[in-house]
Amino acid sequence: MESYQVAVIGAGPGGYTAAIRAAQLGLKTAVIENREVGGTCLNRGCIPTKTLLHSATAYEHAKKMDSLGVSVEGVSYDIEKIHQRKEAVSEQLRTGVEGLLKANKVDLIKGTAHIADAHKICISGEENIEIEAENIIIAVGGSPAALPIEGINLPNVLNSEQFLAVNDKVFKRLVVVGGGVIGVELGSVYASLGCEITILEGADRLLPRMDKEISQNLGMILKKRGVTVHTGAVVDKITEENGLTCYFTKKDEQMSVEADGILIAVGRKSNTAGLFDESLGLEMQRGALVVNDKKQTTVPNIYAIGDSSGGALAHQAAAEGAYAAEIIAGEKPSVRLDLVPACVYTNPEIATVGITADDAKRDGKEVITGKFIMSANGKSIIDEQDRGFVKLIFDKETEALLGAQLMCGRATDMISELASAIANGTTREQLASVIRSHPTFSEGITEAAENAVGRAIHIAPARKR
Repeated sequence: MESYQVAVIGAGPGGYTAAIRAAQLGLKTAVIENREVGGTCLNRGCIPTKTLLHSATAYEHAKKMDSLGVSVEGVSYDIEKIHQRKEAVSEQLRTGVEGLLKANKVDLIKGTAHIADAHKICISGEENIEIEAENIIIAVGGSPAALPIEGINLPNVLNSEQFLAVNDKVFKRLVVVGGGVIGVELGSVYASLGCEITILEGADRLLPRMDKEISQNLGMILKKRGVTVHTGAVVDKITEENGLTCYFTKKDEQMSVEADGILIAVGRKSNTAGLFDESLGLEMQRGALVVNDKKQTTVPNIYAIGDSSGGALAHQAAAEGAYAAEIIAGEKPSVRLDLVPACVYTNPEIATVGITADDAKRDGKEVITGKFIMSANGKSIIDEQDRGFVKLIFDKETEALLGAQLMCGRATDMISELASAIANGTTREQLASVIRSHPTFSEGITEAAENAVGRAIHIAPARKR
C-alpha cells in the first residue's frame, strides 16, 4: 500500500493548489480525481461561463459598432463555434494544471475516493487500490442544488452544468430560476445573444447577498436590456405546455411564463455524500463538513476546504488549500482567509470585499462612506458603460477602509487593490493620495476616497446630443 504524507481528494482549484503547495513544502503528496483536473470552476463553471460571456459581449458590441464610427455588416453568431472556443479554453487551462502537478511531483490518481478510516483511502477506478495518508485534505467541490418542484426533470429543464453542456442550440425563450450570481451571469449571456429572458428570484431582490444598491442598479440595467425580472417569486410547477410553462406565485398572485428552456440556478451543494465511512464521526452541517480555524474537521488529520466546508468561490478554495497545506507542514499560513472578494461578471462588472454600510449599521459600527457615480468617469463614457458606482466604507474612528462595493467596468480586477488596502489598514487619506492613471476605471477609487475625505472633484459628463 502506497503511503503519502498528504492525500488530497479532488483536483479543483482548492485541491490542486493544496497538493502543489504541500509538495513545494517537501511533503510526499497525491491528489485523487474522478473527473477532469480543474474541477467545476475550470470545466463546468467559472471559466466556461466567462468564455461564453466574452463571446456574447463581443457580439453585442459588434451590433453597436455604428455608433463608434465603425461599419460592420452581416453580424451573426455561431453557437457551436462559441462552445468550441469554450471547450478549447478549458482544455488549455486543464493541460496547464496537469503540467503543474507533474512539475511539482504530485501523484495524480484517477478514480473515486472513499475514506475508510483516518488514514486509509480506498480508490475505485480502472483498478481498485488503497493508499495510506498521514493527512487528508477533502476538496471534493460541489454540484448544482435542486428544488422539489413538479416538472423539474422534464426535458430542457436544466441545472447550470447541464445547461453549459448544450452546445448546439439556443433557447430563444429562457426562464432562469434563481437571481444569484449564476443566474444573472448566464441570463446576461443569452440576453446579449438576443434571447427573451425571464429571471425568477425568490428573495426580494437580485443578488440578495450583496449590497442593496448593486441589486437595484442591476435590476434596472437588466430591465433596460429587455430582461424580465420577477423578485419575490416562488416557482410552483413546470409543465409541457407551449414548449414549457413555468408557474409561479408573486405577492399571492398566480402567474406563468412560457419558455423553450428553463435554467435552475438556485445555488450549490457539497459533494460529500458517500465520501467517508460514518464511523469516522465527521461533523456535518447542511451537507458540508464542519471545520475549525485551521480547516481541520472533527478528525484532526482530516481537513476540508472550499465547497466541502461550505465555501463557494474558486479563489477562496485555492486560498484555503494553500492554508491547509501550510498548517500541515508546520508553516505559518501565507494567506488571509477573512477577506474574500466576490465577483459577478455581468456588464457592468460587480465586485465587493469587506463589509457594507448595512453590515456596519447592523453591528452598531459608525462609518464614513465615500461614493462616486461612474457616469462621470471618462473611461466609462468611452466604453459606453451603463450607470455604475464605486462605494468605499471607512471606519469613522480609525478612518481605515473596511469594505468596498464596485459596479463598473473592470470591477473584478480593481477589487484586488481594495482588498489589499483593507488588509493593510489603509486610511481614506492614504487611499485618496495615490495617483491613478487617466483615463481609467480605477480613477473612480480616487474620487470615492476623496469624497470620503471631503474634497472630491466630480466632472459632470456632457449631456448626449
